[in-house]
Amino acid sequence: MTNQLRFADGDGPLRRYDYSDRTVFAADLGAGVEADVDVVDGTVMVVQGDQQYEFDVPAGRSQAFIKNGVVTVEVSL
Repeated sequence: MTNQLRFADGDGPLRRYDYSDRTVFAADLGAGVEADVDVVDGTVMVVQGDQQYEFDVPAGRSQAFIKNGVVTVEVSL
């Protein structure tokens, strides 16, 4: 099953923070949640068990990681 995460100025499960040199996306999946995250061609994919979540990020060099159930994606502009 594929779900598209959507965000709007801090609402919903995904938050966006814009800085002068980068944009950071963060989503809290919950403590103890095990998931994998990767960025491919401007699309972030989070796989948690048998569920997959996807969202698009702006063009730029992307780095994604997950720690303590928080997915963080940094995009250098």
